[in-house]
Amino acid sequence: MTRKTRRIYTKEFKLEAVELVATQGGNASAVARNLGIRPNLLNRWVREYADDNTHAFPGLGKLKAPDEELRQLRKELADTKMERDILKKALAIFSKPSH
Repeated sequence: MTRKTRRIYTKEFKLEAVELVATQGGNASAVARNLGIRPNLLNRWVREYADDNTHAFPGLGKLKAPDEELRQLRKELADTKMERDILKKALAIFSKPSH
């Protein structure tokens, strides 16, 4: 049984493909055929670019800038809450009257 390897496309390739679709009047099927990719993949790239062209195609394993900032803020909030809870417990322990 042979296993197909997944092709990885660069951000530049995706942007050029989307630009070709725009210059050829939106004919994604013909552009995809010329580039050797599936039309549904090219259509997805066109949708992603249309949704947010400034943050489109961030790369493998990377989040878009706003999503990355939100992830970092959530992590920082969780860390701060954990520190607060530890300090509350420490305060309770040390403020008990000793006999």
